Amino acid sequence: MDSDPSCTPMPTTHLLRQEAEVELHKILHWWQLRMTDPENGGFYGRIDGNGKLHPHAEKGLILNARILWTFSAAARMTGDPAYLQTAKRAFRYLTDHFWDELNGGVYWSVDYTGAPFQTKKQVYAQAFAIYALSEYYLCTQEAESLRLAMEIFHVLENHAIDPIQNGYMEAFAENWVLLEDLRLSDKDANEAKTQNTHLHVLEAYTKLYQVNPAEPIQKALRNLISLFLDHFIDPKTHHIHLFFDENWKLKSDIISFGHDIEASWLLWEAAKALNDPSLLKQLKPVCLHIAETTLQEAIDHEGAIINERHVGQNLLDTDRIWWVQAEALVGFWNAWQLSGQDPYQEAVVRIWEFIQQQQRDVVDGEWFWGVTAAGIPNLKEDKAGFWKCPYHNGRAMMEIISRMGSC
Repeated sequence: MDSDPSCTPMPTTHLLRQEAEVELHKILHWWQLRMTDPENGGFYGRIDGNGKLHPHAEKGLILNARILWTFSAAARMTGDPAYLQTAKRAFRYLTDHFWDELNGGVYWSVDYTGAPFQTKKQVYAQAFAIYALSEYYLCTQEAESLRLAMEIFHVLENHAIDPIQNGYMEAFAENWVLLEDLRLSDKDANEAKTQNTHLHVLEAYTKLYQVNPAEPIQKALRNLISLFLDHFIDPKTHHIHLFFDENWKLKSDIISFGHDIEASWLLWEAAKALNDPSLLKQLKPVCLHIAETTLQEAIDHEGAIINERHVGQNLLDTDRIWWVQAEALVGFWNAWQLSGQDPYQEAVVRIWEFIQQQQRDVVDGEWFWGVTAAGIPNLKEDKAGFWKCPYHNGRAMMEIISRMGSC
C-alpha cells in the first residue's frame, strides 16, 4: 500500500466498499443479461439511452476489448465461474473476428454478423486489445493471449511511433499506412498526437509489463512516462494538454477533468510497475498536483466532477459524465493513499453519493451516460455501445474494493 502510515480511512469508506461490491455485481450481471448476443456470437453492439436494443448495430473493438478486460479482471478478483465464461466468450470473439492475420493488429469494428466492417487501425484501439489480452492472461494463464498481446505490442512499436519526433501517431489504414483522418471520434480534433491515445497505450503497456517484464516493454513504458512529463502535463497549471501536431505543437485549449484525474493514477500505476524508486519519487508530487487541481477546480455543488473547461471561450461543460465520476473515485482515493490528506477521502464519499443518487439508473440498470447540472439524465447517448462499456465503472468498483480492503 502506498499511503502515508498515519492515514486512517473515514468510517463511511467501509460502507462504501460494501456498496461497491454490490454495484460491481449489478453492473456485470446487467452486461451478461442484456448484451450477450446468442444468435451471432459475442455481444450486441448497442443499447440506446432509452434501453432499446439494436441487434444489428456495428460491434466496436473498444466495446469488445473492454468487456474482455472487465470480465477477466472480475473473474480473477472474485473467482466467479460465470464471469470467467463471459471472459472466455469475449476472448474467442475478439480473436476470431477482430484479428487481422495478414497485416497484424485488430480492426476498428465488425458488423453484427462478425464480418470486418471498419478495418482501420486506431492506435487507441490496439492499446485496449493489449490491455484486455494481458488481463485475460493474468486470469487464465492461456499462452495464446500473451502471444497475441505481444504481437500487437511489436506492431505498434514498428509502425506507430514517430521515428523523428517520438510519440505515437493516431491512426492507420488496414495495412498500416498513416491516414489523413486521424480522429478517434467525431468529438476529437484531427491531430497527429493525443493525450487520450498515449494515456491508454501507457495503461496497456503497464499491464503488459506486469505479465511480461521484458526489456523492450520497460523501455517503451519509460518513454511514455517521459512523453507525459515533457509534453502532455502542463507544469504550471497541472492540467493535461489534449492535442498536438506531429511536431508537438499544442493544438487545443480544452481541459478535460476526467482525463486529468485518470492520468494522475494511471501514471502512478506505471511507475509502480517499473519499481524504480527515483521515478516514483519524481512522479509522486506530479500525480498529487494533478489530483489537487482537479479537486479545486472540477467539483460541483453536489460533489460530482464536471466534464470540461474551454479556456479560450471561458466556457464550462458542467455535465456529469459516467466515466469521469468513475475515474475520480479511483484518482482521489489514490491521492489519499499517497498523501493522507482527508479532502481526497471526502471527495470520494461525495462522488459516490452522487453516483448512487443520480448516475445509476435504478429502474433499468447500469449508469446513465451523463447527468446535467439540473439533474436530468442524458438519454440521447447510449446505455451500452461503441464507447459506453463496463470498463470505467466496473474497474472503479474493483479498484475501490481492492484499495479499501488493504486499509
